[in-house]
Amino acid sequence: MKKILLLICLIITACSPLQKAPADTGIEGQVFIGPMCPVVREGEECPDQPYQAILKVLELNGQEVIRFETDEQGCFRVALPPGEYILHPETPENMPLPYASEQEFTVQAGQYTKLTITYDSGIR
Repeated sequence: MKKILLLICLIITACSPLQKAPADTGIEGQVFIGPMCPVVREGEECPDQPYQAILKVLELNGQEVIRFETDEQGCFRVALPPGEYILHPETPENMPLPYASEQEFTVQAGQYTKLTITYDSGIR
C-alpha cells in the first residue's frame, strides 16, 4: 500500500503544472527610497537610501507568482523560470507613500535579470 501511495505521489509531482525555477535563472537587484532630505542645497549630496520592501512578481495577466521581502539593505535575489513578468512594489497598508511604479521585465534562461526599484518618499 505504501509503495502505491508513493508511486501516485511521484506521478502527481511529475505531472504538476507548477514549473520550478532553475537555480541559475531569475531576478536580482536592490530597492532604494528618496529623496531623503527635505531641502537639498547646492554642493550637498542627498543620495537615495536602501529600503527594505515587499515586492510581488506577477504574470502579465496579473496572477501572482511570488511575493517576497528584500533584506535590510533592499537587496534581493529570486529564482524564476524564463518568461515575461511584472514587478509590483507594495506600498505600506493604507498609505499613499512611499510609492514605486510597477515595471515589466523579462527573465532569460541561464541568467539573472538585474532590477533597480526606487520608491518616492514624498519628501520635497
